[in-house]
Amino acid sequence: MNSVAEPLPRNVGADGEEAEGTGKALPIIFHYWNIARRRLWLILAILIAALAAGLVMTLLAQPLYTATTRIEIARQQANVTSFEGVQARDMGQNLEFYSTQYDLLKARSLAERVAKDLRLARDADFVKIYGLDQDEDSLPTNAGFGQLSSEQLKKREARATDILLDGVSISPIRGSALVDIHFSSPSPGLSARIANNWATSFVQQSMDRRFASTSDARRFLETRLEGLRERLQQSERALVDYAASQKIVRLSDTQSVDGKTRTTQTLARADVESINAELAKAVADRVAAEARMSASARNRSSAEGLVNPALNNLRSRRAEVAGEYAKLLVQFEPEYPAARALKDQLNAIDASIAGEERRVGDAISSTYRAAVDRESQLRSRLDSMLSLLSGQDRASIQYNIYQREVDTNRQLYESLLQRYKEIGVAGVATNNISIVDPAIAPVNPSSPRLMLNLALALLAGMGLAGIAVVVLENLDEGIREPAQLSAALQLPILGVIPDSGDLTSVELISDPKSELSEAYMTVRTNLALTTDHGLPRTLSLTSSAPAEGKSTSSLVLAATIARVGRSVILVDVDLRKPSVWNYLGLRNEGGVSNFLTGQTDWQTWVQKTELKNLSFLAAGPIPPSAADLLSSDRLKLLINELSQHYDHVVLDSPPLLGLSDAPLIAQVVEGVIYVTEAQRTSVRAAQQSIARLRQGKARLFGAILTKYRSEQHGYGYGYGYGYGYGRDNDTLDEGTR
Repeated sequence: MNSVAEPLPRNVGADGEEAEGTGKALPIIFHYWNIARRRLWLILAILIAALAAGLVMTLLAQPLYTATTRIEIARQQANVTSFEGVQARDMGQNLEFYSTQYDLLKARSLAERVAKDLRLARDADFVKIYGLDQDEDSLPTNAGFGQLSSEQLKKREARATDILLDGVSISPIRGSALVDIHFSSPSPGLSARIANNWATSFVQQSMDRRFASTSDARRFLETRLEGLRERLQQSERALVDYAASQKIVRLSDTQSVDGKTRTTQTLARADVESINAELAKAVADRVAAEARMSASARNRSSAEGLVNPALNNLRSRRAEVAGEYAKLLVQFEPEYPAARALKDQLNAIDASIAGEERRVGDAISSTYRAAVDRESQLRSRLDSMLSLLSGQDRASIQYNIYQREVDTNRQLYESLLQRYKEIGVAGVATNNISIVDPAIAPVNPSSPRLMLNLALALLAGMGLAGIAVVVLENLDEGIREPAQLSAALQLPILGVIPDSGDLTSVELISDPKSELSEAYMTVRTNLALTTDHGLPRTLSLTSSAPAEGKSTSSLVLAATIARVGRSVILVDVDLRKPSVWNYLGLRNEGGVSNFLTGQTDWQTWVQKTELKNLSFLAAGPIPPSAADLLSSDRLKLLINELSQHYDHVVLDSPPLLGLSDAPLIAQVVEGVIYVTEAQRTSVRAAQQSIARLRQGKARLFGAILTKYRSEQHGYGYGYGYGYGYGRDNDTLDEGTR
């Protein structure tokens, strides 16, 4: 009895579960919807708190006014001459150009220029609005700006620069060359003044940068031209000297479009190409001759033999003589003179055919040897020519190096000289940046915006609520769903028992149409599939902790089995805290503990219940050491005797954690049913309980999830069994919730 029952087919839910009766996986949205329903009040509380915080922050925030200046950054800058400036005229066509301009509009150097142009470090309104003087404790409150030290002035300018960078924003207008410069501050006039100066400073900075780059380019070109002139002269002299010393002669030289000299052909290279072509033909001839020789060696009737006229004539003559010989053999013996003459003639013809075939084979071999000799000669000639070519190529490498150096130096010198001339005569180009709409002082504040802030607060609240729900769901170890129970314990689910509310088990058992009865009918049906002989003859029910529905499940399951005409006895073996006798309204004067202590007449303590075919054996007086009694052989003897008198024996065992009773009881029954309460039993406790049973070699039939409320989860585990039984509307409503 140490094997674990195979998992029964089940309809699973939520995390990879299948919908009830459909065999299809439920969408993951149902799982999230279910979690949201369980944590509804927490989610609502977080959302309300986030909205309240957003409202308070909006009401307390300082109003800001945003001024906007619109500028145009042209794709090309106008040029009064036909010469190109330092910057390419078509550079604006590149996306990188506009990205660079946007970054330059937000550069710190531009912010520093604006701060200095507007003298913001000495502007009373700016200093007051942003509190630049709060850190200057050494100065009196009414100190003038002339009393500022250079260090204090630099600090104010640095802080002003940071404030400008924080307040400015750049907004390119999609599909155009227009860019909006926004600046936000608590003062409308200050915002307009800074936005306009920002655009003006950007235009001036762009022009200064272009003028500076032109001056730098001229100085750079002058230095480079002098050095390139000397390098060109040296490289030309080196080329002439090396060509004279090596006696290098080219058959033909060409010059590319870019002015570089290229050598196209030499005599040695032409010879190598010719010999290489002949060698390729020789290799092909040798391969063909080798193939013919191989075919001739494998088959005497080779292609050459088939087209040979002499062989064909001999074969034709042999066929005629063989025919005449065959006709004579029909009438005469082989020793007949005429037949013997034809036989001799056949032998002579065969000898001639064999000689002719040898001659053909010798001709093929001779052709193959000739092809091999030609290939060898050509390959030897090619090797010698390659050696010669290699020597010439080694000499040409250095020559080409000198030639490339001359070409490169000449091109660099000519291009730089031309560029130097163009920059020298090029006029000043007009600016490609212009101000389209100057900023005006805004009338209404741009921020804070109440609806936007509330929307952002709502999004933030949703994010916080999601994080809180995820954390709580992961910290919650309680078993909530049947699929969770099956995945955690690796056990089949025998049944899911709905929460019966305030009704007692006896009241629900008496009504076969109740949800509880229907649920345990499902347990009984699934339990019949766990063994090859149907319902187990003996079984026990246990749980991790008390009050998880173990005793109720034992009673209702026994009653459900008895309802189909089987004789069932319910045995309360919880010798520490028996409770089943109280549910049935019976006595606990004697029972299991009496038998285990040595009394043999157990039938004296068997009590009849109000339920048909169901008997009850109470636990009896509570012994001082229940574990010692249960570890004796008398428990097994009791179960065997009960099995002889009843069809099924159902045992209500004590809880597992902290006690050794349940594993001892599991040794004397066919198997064990593990009972766990929804949303109470933790996964860790359940796993430890199952591990103890498996260590004791107990057979586990499956698990039952009790006190399950389907309306809290929505996974298809509800039990609306009132359908079709004529129950009143209130009962139907409660059964389907």
